[in-house]
Amino acid sequence: MTSVSVRPERAADVAAIRAVNLAAFGTAIEADLVDALRAEATPIISLVADGGDAIVGHILFSPVAIAASAPPRIMGLAPMAVIPARQRQGIGTALVREGLAHCRRLGAAAVVVLGHAEYYPRFGFTPASRFGLTCEYDVPDDVFMALELEAGSLRGTSGKIRYHAAFAKT
Repeated sequence: MTSVSVRPERAADVAAIRAVNLAAFGTAIEADLVDALRAEATPIISLVADGGDAIVGHILFSPVAIAASAPPRIMGLAPMAVIPARQRQGIGTALVREGLAHCRRLGAAAVVVLGHAEYYPRFGFTPASRFGLTCEYDVPDDVFMALELEAGSLRGTSGKIRYHAAFAKT
């Protein structure tokens, strides 16, 4: 892995974060989503991978909802982006690990992700259906995953996970 530092985003990073998402995804959908979540969702965790001379990666966590009598705080990981020239260098791994640590410090009980079934299990994510959780989107079981940040924190919790309304706008 090449050297990067992972840190919370700063106001001066907004344009660079947008550029990273545009480069990584090739459309404005994720970049627009990040801007909307930054403006509308609370709390969010928005981290950048700083390569020293440029922002080379970004990850965002935002709250998700579930209908339950006493729902635990669950965060959704989305999106995560690394500029194409710096992919497969461990930057995404560093972003996920630091993001999960921030979620723990925030007091989140769990994190869900809609992502690559081969990538996220390395961090402990498993199909969310094992916890009785489903996604509001019609997706294959193996790509909607959950990770308990505290063992047993999802015990007795089941239902449909709903992402912030900003996701529906993109």
